[in-house]
Amino acid sequence: MFMPVLVYSENEAVINNSKKIAQRGHNALIVTGRSSASRNGSLNDVVHALEKERISYSVYNKIEENPTVQNVMEAVGFGQEKNSDFVIGIGGGSALDAAKAVSFMLAHPGEKEDLLYTHCDDSALPLVLIPTTCGTGSEVTGVSVLTVSQLHTKKSISHKIFADLALIDGKYLKDIPIHILRNTALDALTHLTESYINSNTDVFSRMFADAGLDLWRKNMDCLVTGKPDDVQMSEMMNASALGGMAIAQNGTGIPHGLSYSLTYKLNIPHGKAVGYFTAGYLSEASEKDRNHILEKLGFDGVGEFSDWYKELYGITEVEDSILEQAVDELWKNQPKVKTAPFEVSYDKLMKIAFYNKNN
Repeated sequence: MFMPVLVYSENEAVINNSKKIAQRGHNALIVTGRSSASRNGSLNDVVHALEKERISYSVYNKIEENPTVQNVMEAVGFGQEKNSDFVIGIGGGSALDAAKAVSFMLAHPGEKEDLLYTHCDDSALPLVLIPTTCGTGSEVTGVSVLTVSQLHTKKSISHKIFADLALIDGKYLKDIPIHILRNTALDALTHLTESYINSNTDVFSRMFADAGLDLWRKNMDCLVTGKPDDVQMSEMMNASALGGMAIAQNGTGIPHGLSYSLTYKLNIPHGKAVGYFTAGYLSEASEKDRNHILEKLGFDGVGEFSDWYKELYGITEVEDSILEQAVDELWKNQPKVKTAPFEVSYDKLMKIAFYNKNN
């Protein structure tokens, strides 16, 4: 097991740990999106902490949803101009994944964007990550997924970039829009299920997955109301982090591999896109694994889970041709296909992809 991130999950995590942030460097580059960090107070908390410790900082607040390689390189150029010596990422998975890639490229001055997808050392600038959604668990994984425009898809960079410090505070979910709450929480759920039903799973990843599933089920009613209380905000953030810790050990599986086409071609939010394929994946898993997940979540069968997904997230109309393309693209990625702990033929992959249309 390898999860080298120092994690603090508590109320006022940023302010309480300002000295630990300051230990990372003297001139911070804050990497975030255009507005959410300002609205939920996380950016203000970071600025307060840095000013308290007399640490210089610059803010790059142009990270896009599903950030492209070009978006990352623009942030790198900004950081180089400001002579930044460490990086703070604030936001959902897009901002945190981008911050990882930025910290990596800033540690390799003079290199071009191709280095993101070239195998070499994984050295990066010191990195602090602060999640403001309860979905990706990116604050505790080494993965950075970016949109590669020329390939018309999303792709993980070729490097494992773990944060030095992750600061988790549920209060940032207080005013989160319900559609973002639902989509990100569903991403966390798929991390937990795909890590558990995985050919690379072990006692440690399943420990994280089971703990995360317990927290997720306990608080899933907040996805209906859209109004999580203080305890639910904290525990959904922790469920997300546990999902990240689980996939940090063995990666995601087939639903994630199929989802990228839906996100790129139809602009379906990541969590909803992955969730679209989860029922199909559960239907093909072993009875033991399938029943374990469904029991943890309180569903009597895959059909009930599928109905819950469609009721809460809406029925997604996906053309057959796009589903076929998703299968074709994933079939070329046999390492991802082989993360399933059961034999997967092309036809079985088609059954997984078309489950929601056929049931």
